[in-house]
Amino acid sequence: MPPAIPAPGAPAPDAVASRSRHPGLVMPVLAFCGVVVAVMQTLVVPLLPHVPDLTGASPGAAGWLVTVTLLTGAVFTPVLGRVGDMYGKRRVLLASLGVLSVGSVLCAVSSDIGVLITGRALQGAALAVIPLGISIIRDELPADRVLSAIALMSSTLGIGAAIGLPVAAVVMENFDWHTMFWASAALGVLDLLLVLWIVPESPVRAHGRFDLPGTLGLAATLVGLLLAITRGSDWGWTSPRTLGLLGASVAVGLLWGWFELRTVSPMVDLRVSARPAVLLTNVAALLIGFAFYANSLVTGQMVQEPTSTGYGLGASIVVSGLCLLPGGLAMVALSPVSARISAAHGPRTALALAALVMAVGYAVRFFTSHSLWLIVAGATVVSSGTAIAYSALPALVMRAVPVSETAAANGLNTLMRSAGQACCSAVVAAVLAHVTFVAGGHTAPTLHAYLLIFLIAGGTALAALVATLFLPSDRTGGARGPLRGRVGGTVTVSASVTAARESA
Repeated sequence: MPPAIPAPGAPAPDAVASRSRHPGLVMPVLAFCGVVVAVMQTLVVPLLPHVPDLTGASPGAAGWLVTVTLLTGAVFTPVLGRVGDMYGKRRVLLASLGVLSVGSVLCAVSSDIGVLITGRALQGAALAVIPLGISIIRDELPADRVLSAIALMSSTLGIGAAIGLPVAAVVMENFDWHTMFWASAALGVLDLLLVLWIVPESPVRAHGRFDLPGTLGLAATLVGLLLAITRGSDWGWTSPRTLGLLGASVAVGLLWGWFELRTVSPMVDLRVSARPAVLLTNVAALLIGFAFYANSLVTGQMVQEPTSTGYGLGASIVVSGLCLLPGGLAMVALSPVSARISAAHGPRTALALAALVMAVGYAVRFFTSHSLWLIVAGATVVSSGTAIAYSALPALVMRAVPVSETAAANGLNTLMRSAGQACCSAVVAAVLAHVTFVAGGHTAPTLHAYLLIFLIAGGTALAALVATLFLPSDRTGGARGPLRGRVGGTVTVSASVTAARESA
């Protein structure tokens, strides 16, 4: 074990109590913020089929209510993580929640599609709350609570998504659709007040200057790439617009990488990101994000398919949303279990187990697609694996990066999950649009379309398992060193983290 040494900028054990009025409430408040932000990502999904009638917009314009949230979340998550590392995580957390509240109010007061898209863009930018919360947890909580707290905070991304669909469906069935945006605005303001009251500012700071050219280059690369992926099925995968965006994003990305390697204080430290421990963790996050999102996308639609298809159950929008609720509850319950697995056997083992559970879940779904309860059971198994995976990923990231880069590194990992979801959305849309038949006078996806999606998602989970197995062993390099926290006024730092600091 490496010797216990003081971590640069790390507070003493009693500093947490002196900075926070109620240290026991820091974790619940941050987790609540994470759930609220994650709910925003899926809030409009049940609304999408009705947007053209409610706003007079075209179906293509309605699709931007999801696309723009994905784009702004992908761009602002790593950027605001880096800003938080440099200028204060609590400060940036408050700004993100303020942006969420403003975006929610814009959506609540208007039925104009342009205003709605603007509001949804602001809501998406608040996704940075989750990596910021993880970083605050690492800075503030005692060592014996860090793993379990990080596990819960990371899982809020999946918990909120599972809760958002049924809640939005209930609102759509019983209230004016603007109500859900008023509610989200109120929750955003409540989050702001709770953070102001409970969460202290961390003294841990990254040094250097803000990399504006690197930020713009990263934004241009991500926007071009994700636009091509998410809109390619509508524009045509071989259309000049899609191919042009892909080509431009690759060109800008190469130029951005060249610049980042030569700047003193880069937006993304590519040398750290290229280390196997970080790179393979981000690859696994991409694949896990894909496998998780397939479960969310197809479950509701599958049970809503009319009975005339021969496999559909003709369920209501509320019932379809409730199918994902047991998975959300399972994620809450399994977050501390994942933390215990990581503590006992290492986060690499936890992530490998999670990927295997997700693959088994899709095998269950492949063979049980005619019964509502078995569909729910299969979806819950996939969600259970997602909970363990989302809990293990931040622990893997933080054992391999400097303390001063925690928020930025977790922001990049969250970005990879979002990119996986974007790829999944494009694949699912393509399969369901092209593997169809005529049932009851209407064109609908065949059962084989859904089964193909389950095969693809299960294969992706197995690919995540392979990537995980190539990660450095939990036994090497003091795997859990950076998470062991404060012992007698010091922080036990693994050899890998010490080396990362020296090279940064």
